[in-house]
Amino acid sequence: MNDQQRVLEQFLRLPPLHPCELSGLWQGRGVPTGHPFDGVLENLGWFGKRFNPDLRADALLFHAGGRKLRAIDPKWVPLPLALRFHAFGRTPLAAALFARLQRCFQAKGPVASIKTVAFEGVESAAMIYDDQPIVDHFRRINDDRLMGLMAMRDDDRFYVFELERVIEPVALPPNLPAG
Repeated sequence: MNDQQRVLEQFLRLPPLHPCELSGLWQGRGVPTGHPFDGVLENLGWFGKRFNPDLRADALLFHAGGRKLRAIDPKWVPLPLALRFHAFGRTPLAAALFARLQRCFQAKGPVASIKTVAFEGVESAAMIYDDQPIVDHFRRINDDRLMGLMAMRDDDRFYVFELERVIEPVALPPNLPAG
């Protein structure tokens, strides 16, 4: 059994959650499974996600210097190129370029919707990106930790990540984008 299958089985054993339980700021980290995006988001300064009570979300929050966060609009990510040249995303040059270009990719508001979606026969909270063929499925590890599984249309691989609820506030204005 490969890492992706092992983690998928772990995900499927976790209990579901309702979309309103996601509300708040969450810090993320990738779970290595051999997916091309393993380590890429972290290299680029990924912080996590923010889910709003209106069931809209900031799908990609990145560090923007100091304790500031910036919401990035995923519509600017060319998925086929990102998958093909994923190794570049883990380089210092990619991190430096992304840091300089972050402001260009800044979201103008929430970029995804939170809904209940069935995955492998179990209904649970999921985040559906507005302008990308991506759905992040969520399951509960405990009250303050979630496992996420990013599924892309026409790709049978999953990018897996964990989110931990942020208890201590981060310097973040009430409505992103920050920075």
